[in-house]
Amino acid sequence: MRRMTLPACGLMVALLASIAYSQSRGASAVVLYEGARLIIGDTSAPIESGAFVVSGGRITALGRSGAVRAPAGATRVDLAGKTVMPAMINVHVHIGYEGYTSWGAENYTPQNVLDHLQREAFYGIAVTQSVGSSPTDQAIQFQRDQDAGKFAPASRFLFMPGMAPPNGGPDAILLKGTSALHVVYEVSTGEEARAAVRTMAARQLKSVKIWVDDRRGTYPKMTPEVYNAIIDEAHAHQMMVHAHAIALPDQKAVVRAGADVLVHTTQNEKLDDEFLALLREKKPYWTTVIGLGDRSEVCDNDPFIDQTYPAKTLADIRAASCGPVSPNAANREAILANNLPQYVAAGARLVLGTDAGITPRHAFGWADHHEMSRWVKSGLTPSQAIVAATSRPAELLGLKDMGTLAVGKRADFIVLSANPLENIRNTREISAVYLGGAKLDRDARLAQWKRSGAAQ
Repeated sequence: MRRMTLPACGLMVALLASIAYSQSRGASAVVLYEGARLIIGDTSAPIESGAFVVSGGRITALGRSGAVRAPAGATRVDLAGKTVMPAMINVHVHIGYEGYTSWGAENYTPQNVLDHLQREAFYGIAVTQSVGSSPTDQAIQFQRDQDAGKFAPASRFLFMPGMAPPNGGPDAILLKGTSALHVVYEVSTGEEARAAVRTMAARQLKSVKIWVDDRRGTYPKMTPEVYNAIIDEAHAHQMMVHAHAIALPDQKAVVRAGADVLVHTTQNEKLDDEFLALLREKKPYWTTVIGLGDRSEVCDNDPFIDQTYPAKTLADIRAASCGPVSPNAANREAILANNLPQYVAAGARLVLGTDAGITPRHAFGWADHHEMSRWVKSGLTPSQAIVAATSRPAELLGLKDMGTLAVGKRADFIVLSANPLENIRNTREISAVYLGGAKLDRDARLAQWKRSGAAQ
């Protein structure tokens, strides 16, 4: 069994000197926001002309305009004509390796992890979870330092370790980084698997990812003995298991075994009655992560996408990825349109995840909006998409004070210039992002990326 041995990386004082955001002033103020449409983030109806008070980084009052009184001395912010929704939560990325002008283990530093989290925050994501590919010692240290306020404001970092057979697991691109950093726990037997899970539980880790996929016969495949042992031992320690499975037989196997989160969408065959019955019985959480297989939105010359990239990277992506559409694209779209609504109708609990971090053509932040638009294209309503990007991932991660606009919750929200309930692409009409009641200086952050070439 391979285990992580890298020491925690020290933090650089220079990192703090480069901070483009200022959070403390906004978080300490008492502010009444009024006049906006409030999308709560659960299944309740929006408040068409709403108001809410933020104090100490939390929502302290919320309701219709005129029914919420401003505390003495509160600042008033007029949001008439705007829409406010909770900041989003991404449960599946691969953080740290992407450098936009380079990719690899040498990029995995606290500064680069922070950069990726700031990109997520820039696009309205309050929490970002790295799944199976972050070195444990470094990730734990980063979490401690972020919790201690040593970093600029950014999306909150969560992570989990990963497990696979020897020489298996991540795809050929990600494998180069995870192998260099000795990230993945490699296990061959049920007892090795149980021992690895116990090691994770002793470090207070809450989840683990498993790869149950042989990459079309090119990788060793995790056996039922091993993944059943992992799931059983994890549940004994109140840990959740995220199972990477792409082929329909593998998805059936991991759902039947009790995996808590099903990762990926079957894209090459239609779901059958046996699997739908399993979904109705088990009701796993499910993250689609379909966008990585799509034509990149970089091909569309959309400023919303392009603004955080170096010009050379945009040119390279367009040269390599924007040619003729694949002959299989129409068939894939038909299967997705058939399968995605069936997953949901059968009880799979959809949550937002993007797989960002493997290639710059599908990048941190905007990929979240792309995934949501794909859901709606495949038959979900905008309201369902917003729930799956806000309150349900908060539920999955046990973040009881996040995911909805409600009294007592953290004031993590996005101000939009258009209504996403009418068109899900309106989540891209970002006027402002607030984390913990503080407005992010998105213009300053963007200027810093432009100055640095948006590299790392």
